[in-house]
Amino acid sequence: MIPVKIAQVSFSNMGFVALLRSAKDPRTLPIFIGAPEAQAIAFFLDHVEVPRPLTHDLFKTVLDNLECRMKRVEINAINDNTFYAQLFLEYNGIESVIDSRPSDAMALAVRCSAPIYVADDVMDSAGVIIKDETGGSPLTGEAANKKPLSAVESLKQQIAKAVEAERFEDAARLRDELKKLTHAN
Repeated sequence: MIPVKIAQVSFSNMGFVALLRSAKDPRTLPIFIGAPEAQAIAFFLDHVEVPRPLTHDLFKTVLDNLECRMKRVEINAINDNTFYAQLFLEYNGIESVIDSRPSDAMALAVRCSAPIYVADDVMDSAGVIIKDETGGSPLTGEAANKKPLSAVESLKQQIAKAVEAERFEDAARLRDELKKLTHAN
């Protein structure tokens, strides 16, 4: 498992995306999420006060009142371009594992100060190297010595992975994104 943090939640031409980064790995895992979950994560990370609790705030309050602790979140699988996650909770010394959408798991993890992990095979399948605002790698040390990919190179790499895995619909969607990107320049 690779420990990650939510580096950014932003809006792209394909919807909202959460970017998960590790200090120990040069790759970033982009996960597309719904608007309510993006808002819930961004509000918490940006310390935005809301007049009434959001769903994830409510869930955390219930966990706290039950004296149930969130130990960690694992993004443990990807199947047909859909990510899967699990919540690891502890109550009275007993650990429970609950399936979750990654977006909900991330929104809860930030509220509970729980670590987030990504399975190695998930990062291998969907991770990409993204340049930071200065054009360089967002990492330092050994990870920074790996050559970052441009957006075009990253999309080409994702298309190749999708074709290799026979996910042709994903490859076609990525090809269309590549066309938009290259025609916009």
